[in-house]
Amino acid sequence: MTTWLHPARVEALERALATRILVLDGAMGTMIQRFGLTEADYRGERFASGYDALHAAQGHAHGADCGCESHDQRGNNDLLTLTRPDIIRGIHAEYLAAGADIVETNTFNSTAVSLADYHLQHLVQELNREGAALARAACDEAEAATPERPRFVAGILGPTSRTASISPDVNDPGYRAVTFDELVAIYREASFGLIDGGADILMVETVFDTLNAKAALYAIETVFDERGGRLPVMISGTITDASGRTLSGQTAEAFWYSLQHARPHALGLNCALGAKDLRPHVETLSQVAQTSVSCHPNAGLPNAFGGYDETPEDMAEVLREFATAGLLNIVGGCCGTSPAHIQAIAAAVSDVAPRVPGRDMETAA
Repeated sequence: MTTWLHPARVEALERALATRILVLDGAMGTMIQRFGLTEADYRGERFASGYDALHAAQGHAHGADCGCESHDQRGNNDLLTLTRPDIIRGIHAEYLAAGADIVETNTFNSTAVSLADYHLQHLVQELNREGAALARAACDEAEAATPERPRFVAGILGPTSRTASISPDVNDPGYRAVTFDELVAIYREASFGLIDGGADILMVETVFDTLNAKAALYAIETVFDERGGRLPVMISGTITDASGRTLSGQTAEAFWYSLQHARPHALGLNCALGAKDLRPHVETLSQVAQTSVSCHPNAGLPNAFGGYDETPEDMAEVLREFATAGLLNIVGGCCGTSPAHIQAIAAAVSDVAPRVPGRDMETAA
């Protein structure tokens, strides 16, 4: 029998999944860009002096190897969890008001390997904990207003900027920029923070390398063992081009069979492609997956200026067809989407029954 860390929340999630298609939120980065933030906004008071003033005040030595060197922070969206929590909390609230049942934490890059680009890897647990806490507070507020409709926090574990399966050096195909064990340690640290902050779900998303995902899932299992209980796990891969494969070469079907041992509550696809291009791959997952299927595509493909042109109405129409074809349990948006997209998608699937998953994963394991 599974021991859950938050059994009442899991029961509420499973009850909701059985009765309707749940709506995931949309893009965080797209919303942040609308604020036109400056370097000062990203730094806030804590980092205004060019390094982590709080850690310095706590006796953290500042030196060439301490990780607090002065470095541009503009674009480090995860840091806004600490320096502009009002913005992040507000974005969560907008998505909840638009109809989201599940909000994703602002922690896509809150792993040591990704934060190292900004010399802030010492913030991993704090960023994950506070990112989950902000989302939790927004969900609790929305749920208090409509207690019959629970809202859930998905603690996000991004793919990192490195791949365990592919060499970054074409002249040395055997070289790897990161090892499996290093990824496990990286994901363990982030997972502890997300759980401490109040996440209901851990979501390994935008998976382009299945070996990275396996490291994340193994790390999660070790954390669950230490905590003496589990959270539901979601996994979402990304099909990188028209070949219909992930960057590490797997089809959607192979992706499922490689990861079904983790007993995810949901497995699906996000990012890279728009909804129309993801359609056949989501259909494949819906045929083979013995669990819930999720999909949160981009608002089409990027245009020449790096923007996304698919309107809320366009996306909603396509994703309603996914739903009426019996392909979906969870649906939302990725790059280029906004609360307007989520509102349109939520309305489009509100009267459609959820896909019925295959046999119970406890039996399948």
